[in-house]
Amino acid sequence: MLHIREVVVVEGKHDAVKLAAVTDAVVFQTNGFRIFKDTARLAELRALAQKCGCVLLTDSDGAGFVIRNYLNGALPGIAVKHAFIPEIKGKEKRKSAPGKEGLLGVEGMDEETLKSALLAAGVTVDDTPQKGGFMTKSRLFSDGLTGREDAAARRAAFSAHFDLPQKLSTARLIQFINAALSEEEYEAVLEELP
Repeated sequence: MLHIREVVVVEGKHDAVKLAAVTDAVVFQTNGFRIFKDTARLAELRALAQKCGCVLLTDSDGAGFVIRNYLNGALPGIAVKHAFIPEIKGKEKRKSAPGKEGLLGVEGMDEETLKSALLAAGVTVDDTPQKGGFMTKSRLFSDGLTGREDAAARRAAFSAHFDLPQKLSTARLIQFINAALSEEEYEAVLEELP
């Protein structure tokens, strides 16, 4: 299992499921072309990428390169790394027919190919597992970011500090905090909140 510091960006949920066997990094789904119009989701990716870095791992078909090129331009000032999978003819097991170009996507690759692609992109690998960070729902509650009368204002101020969307779900906020902040950084921002 690769412990990758950067956020790994993939196209869909099946790609994310496949990567769960390869890395414990935060895996961000673009939901295909929906990322082009989902400004809140793009803002979330920017915030994560600014703190952790970013590696793009899209399919090797034309659509994958359109998404890759869009995100490369939509993340100015962020060092974006590019992981590429080989062009292999075939179809994924869950599909009844191959895609438009007849190529396997990220979900169709074996684990070793995905590991090799990520390592070739120069991802930052360390010995520290990424999952199981310090932030939990109960911690958000005890810190007053949920469940209190002033929680909405505190969450809004917290989100604004990191240029996160104001309507970020609790699960996504926890994911961001665990991926992008140390406990000390989190507590320093918390002290500044109203």
